[in-house]
Amino acid sequence: MTMFGVGLLAIIVIFALFAAGVQDLPAWVSLTTLLCPAGLIFGVIATVVRARRN
Repeated sequence: MTMFGVGLLAIIVIFALFAAGVQDLPAWVSLTTLLCPAGLIFGVIATVVRARRN
């Protein structure tokens, strides 16, 4: 859930920076957005594994 939140926050920050006129963002900022889908996938897998144990 934390990874998803950080990725979502990065997406919001990038949109805000583009709206403010900033165009040359470092690559690490764009790569941080990949935490959003990675966190979602990790959360789904963890939920399925936890449900199968019970």
